[in-house]
Amino acid sequence: MNIRITHLGTATVILEIGSLRILTDPAFDPAGSKYSWAPFGASSTKLEEPVHPAAGPFDAVLVTHAQHDDNLDPAGRAMLPSVKTVLTTIPSAKRLGGNARGLAEWETVELVGKDGFRIRVTATPARHGPPLSLPFVGKVIGFVLEWEGQVRGSLYISGDTVYFGGIEEVAKRFKVGVALLHMGQAKLPIMGPFRLTMNGAQGARAAQVLGAHTVVPIHYDGWTHFSEPRSDAERAFANAGLTDRVHWLKKGEPTKFEM
Repeated sequence: MNIRITHLGTATVILEIGSLRILTDPAFDPAGSKYSWAPFGASSTKLEEPVHPAAGPFDAVLVTHAQHDDNLDPAGRAMLPSVKTVLTTIPSAKRLGGNARGLAEWETVELVGKDGFRIRVTATPARHGPPLSLPFVGKVIGFVLEWEGQVRGSLYISGDTVYFGGIEEVAKRFKVGVALLHMGQAKLPIMGPFRLTMNGAQGARAAQVLGAHTVVPIHYDGWTHFSEPRSDAERAFANAGLTDRVHWLKKGEPTKFEM
């Protein structure tokens, strides 16, 4: 089955799979918006306009975490009540309330379309920084999406994470056809030199360990806390011999992938 992926900016992606339309990490505030992540004094400024507002309706929204505005900003929060289901971390679900459902790592739920088409969504581990960073950055999850008819494997969304053992565990449990990797080497002063998301070298390592047929980098530009330019990530993928697997999507343009 072909799917369509439309990258709107940062980690905001429209997934059109069978009869289901799914949105990830909605962030639709205008460029120039500034955010402060208390109580630690961390901050960032949005540099890029979203390509266009996400055209609904959506059957579900996947939120990797709700505590950072580059993954869920005020405009993104405002559209959550319009969907049936919001899947996120357990702490984020408590924070959001309403239709938000929190998933523990490896917990699975089903999304069902009007025609009965089903997608299994499994929450996967993510670590948004170095060891022991959880009190500073909060809980994050990724997602694996599976449905009948997949040939090349499942759809994996890493969430905001560095490379760590949880990615290797995903590779053991799932065959991955398409991997959406959160990149950009995000950094904040409070965390010093430590990265909060993957850089190109870590993304290439993740792609190799996962055995992904197709790699789609997202969450790599448009904010002041991203520290690695796309060109550096491209070089890292090339050095790993992965150039032919990596697809940098033109924002706002739906792209078909065979699964």
